[in-house]
Amino acid sequence: QVQLVESGGGLVQAGGSLRLSCLASVRTFGSLNLGWFRQAPEKEREFVAAINWNGDTTYYADFVKGRFTISRDDANAKNTVYLVLNSLKPEDTAVYYCAASLRYTGRREAPYDYWGQGTQVTVSS
Repeated sequence: QVQLVESGGGLVQAGGSLRLSCLASVRTFGSLNLGWFRQAPEKEREFVAAINWNGDTTYYADFVKGRFTISRDDANAKNTVYLVLNSLKPEDTAVYYCAASLRYTGRREAPYDYWGQGTQVTVSS
């Protein structure tokens, strides 16, 4: 069983930055492929970024356009995946979710087996 807990969300002005963290409570963190998704009010959840099990492959949604960076820290049992959000815009306001899969890395939501509860990001104009 994999438990994911996100943190780092908050209220920020447009143009600001945040760093989201997702801590995975699992012994096999090094085997996990990880992703970030988001859901804005009254919209469907959408893909943001993903990183594979060893960190050498990443995927980003087109709307990221170099503003966000996904990374992972497997050292010293930190078991954490990060999403750095730069140059934030009001349209980035959403609940951001961390997801994990042992078998899949990519943009599709369905293959991710484990999900966190989400962290709210609010960007004011």
